[in-house]
Formats: sequence, structure tokens, C-alpha cells
Amino acid sequence: MNRSPEVSNRVFRIGMVGVGLMGHGIASNLLKAGHSLTFLDHPGNQPVDDLLAAGAESRASAREVAEGAELVLLCVTGSPQVEAVLFEPGGVLEGLEPGAVVVDCSTALPSATAKVAERVEQAGGRFMDAAMTRTPKEAEEGRLNLIVGAPQALFDELRPVLACFAENIAHAGDVSAGHTLKLLHNFVSLGFSAVLAEAAAASRRAGIDDVALLEVLGKGGGGGVVFERLRPFIADGDSTGFRFSVANASKDLGYYHTMTDELGVERGVAAAVHALYQSIDDPALTVPEVIGELERRR
Repeated sequence: MNRSPEVSNRVFRIGMVGVGLMGHGIASNLLKAGHSLTFLDHPGNQPVDDLLAAGAESRASAREVAEGAELVLLCVTGSPQVEAVLFEPGGVLEGLEPGAVVVDCSTALPSATAKVAERVEQAGGRFMDAAMTRTPKEAEEGRLNLIVGAPQALFDELRPVLACFAENIAHAGDVSAGHTLKLLHNFVSLGFSAVLAEAAAASRRAGIDDVALLEVLGKGGGGGVVFERLRPFIADGDSTGFRFSVANASKDLGYYHTMTDELGVERGVAAAVHALYQSIDDPALTVPEVIGELERRR
């Protein structure tokens, strides 16, 4: 579902937890759109001088971030971090205003998301999962993809503010559907990345020129979004366009395994993909850099 041409003049009071690689771009675009913003002061944040200069305000606790906010946006790693920032002492729920909305942009386990949403609603708030795809580059450009799980009325209410930082917004269904579809998306994306990594390593071992490999795959069955993100690394060793770590890949695939176990569906291919990422010694490597690691193996 593409960005709606409709523009709302409503200005939101927004609190944000997680101004990291993805969150910084989101925060910047919210400010550009005229929304007010407070954010949690945290060592994991990217430099925030530009946000402060644009009018954002820093807060010392998640409770303070939530106080007075109509919308609290979470851009953290996964389910444990979401639960901590919401429910631990000094957390968001202690400061959440009646009727305020918690928007979870993390990649999380859907069954955990459903429980989180229930606790938020019991505390008088509302909940939406709005999982992201694309990269920090698109986040800075305001061109993320969002996969949203929320009641239709809440989706319609918040779509204009989501459009401040997202180019494509898909309504997957009710709460937790966004996180479900995000895990499906990441399995497909990371699965293709793993296939391409093994193919590129084998190609180099066989003495095939990288230019020839890229030409054949790009014009054949290997072409696509993931291929184009990996192309700069294969061609020039440039991984900046796909800054997604092996640690995050393993985390997301672990969530996918748990979800498929709960659903009772097949995941044999996913198990092999997960095993490949888990075999990488340095989890801080980016997904494109897996190619180099496989190439060096004997």
C-alpha cells in the first residue's frame, strides 16, 4: 500500500525511545513535518545535536518520554527490549497518558507483541505494531516501508504521521500482524542473502569474474531488491548500503523459528539459513560481509 496523497494538518506530541541507525532518521523526519518530539537519552543513540537544534528535547527516563505524549514510538531491537522499556520501573507505562498510542517499530515475536498490546490497553493506552523494512539511508530520506498491525480505525488515524517517515505503508491486519509479516519478509530477504553469499563465494573459488556473475544473476533469476543491495559489496567491497548485522539476522531468524513452531508449519529451509548466520564468528559483521567470510573457508 503506497503513501496516501492525503495530508493531515494535525501536529502530534511524540515521545521516542531508540534514536539509533533507523530511529535517527525517523526522528529527523518527524521534526521536519512539524511534530514535537522528546526522546530517551541513551548511549545507543546516534549523535543528536541536529535533533536538538531542530527543537527535540532529551529525557532521562522512558517514563518522562511518555509523559504528555500522544504517541510513543519505540525503535528498539526486539521483544525483550520492548518489554523492558515499557514495563520496567521508570518505563513508558508509568507515564503513559490515557488514550495515548504506543507504536512499536521493532522486529519482534508476534505472540509477545499480542501480550504487550494487552498490557498497554489495560493501562489505558492503545497499541500498534509498525515494523520497518529498508535501511538507515531510507530512514534519513523518509522513505521507509512500514508493515502495520492495528485496528482499521487506529491505522487510519495515524497513517498521516507514519507517512512523515515512510514511503510505503501496508496494513497487514490487527495487532501483531505487522510483526508476523515482517518476520516472513526477513526470512525471505535473509534467505536470499544467504543463497547469494554462498553462490558468490563459490563463483570466486571457481575463478569466475565478479562482473560476469553480477551480469548473469542480475539479468536472470537472481535479480531483485536484495541482489541490488548486495551488488556493491560483490563489485567493490562496499557494505554501506546494507548495514544489517549478522547478530540481527540471527535474532530475526530465531524469532521466525519460534513463530513457525507456534504455528506448526515447516521451516527446514529457515533452519539451514539460520545455521549459516550462526556459523559466522563475528556477529558484528554486516550481511554482505558474510560473502567474504564464506570465501575464506576451506
